[in-house]
Amino acid sequence: MSYKTILVHLDTSKRAHPRLELALRLARQFGAHLTGVYAVFTPESHALYVNAGTAEYYLAHEQLRTERRAALERLFHAELERAQVPGEWIAVDSPANLAVPLHARCADLVVASQDDPDDPEAYVGDFFPENLVMSSGRPVLLLPRATSVLTPGSHVMVAWDGSREAARAVHDGLPFMQAAKLTTVVIVNGAQRELPGTDIVALLERHGVRVEVNRTEVGNGVPIGEILLSRAADNGADLIVMGAYGHARWRELIMGGATRTLLQSMTVPVLMSH
Repeated sequence: MSYKTILVHLDTSKRAHPRLELALRLARQFGAHLTGVYAVFTPESHALYVNAGTAEYYLAHEQLRTERRAALERLFHAELERAQVPGEWIAVDSPANLAVPLHARCADLVVASQDDPDDPEAYVGDFFPENLVMSSGRPVLLLPRATSVLTPGSHVMVAWDGSREAARAVHDGLPFMQAAKLTTVVIVNGAQRELPGTDIVALLERHGVRVEVNRTEVGNGVPIGEILLSRAADNGADLIVMGAYGHARWRELIMGGATRTLLQSMTVPVLMSH
């Protein structure tokens, strides 16, 4: 198993270039085709025409976005050539929350970023990372807004609880684990889950993964997400693999506690699957 098609979301944010560099390194590592999907926040033009003077503002903003898109497209193709990676550029005008998951369904791995409230250019739609994880049907590798990890996957940490989502994430993350020096399976309150923990370790070993188990007992009320981040720091992990929990309710996404914590406070790249 390997990733043969990798999709990276691109925009005009500060994290776009580091995100592209990471996607290029992964494409070289796995011998993959790289698809760059450019999707930014697009205001509704008819709404801006309601007030006097907004038509000119909208046209000026459109021109600036067009210039930035052209510059990023040139950079994308130059980086592909430099890295000797096959790929293609796709620019979409429809809302990112609809367009990016649609294109992602024809990829093996999606590279995106954690939300960054300090960078207005990073906003492409409400709950974009959450929506991408929950609706694309593909594993999503999220790059933290602040991280020193440039090439994740040397030491992988798996959050395992025996659930469907965790099983999906383990299988989606196998290429990383097979290439890693070490994979640590973290089982929180593991004494109650001896069998699932034993089984998943045996499965990984059959795939040639060098694996160890870390069982953690915590009291009631201790946030699981914080425990996972703490274990990642203690173990020196540079990639977390975990299942994403959540469901849609009317016009909002209700995320599980650990999923929400990792999305908000990740310190290393996180591969999430739903």
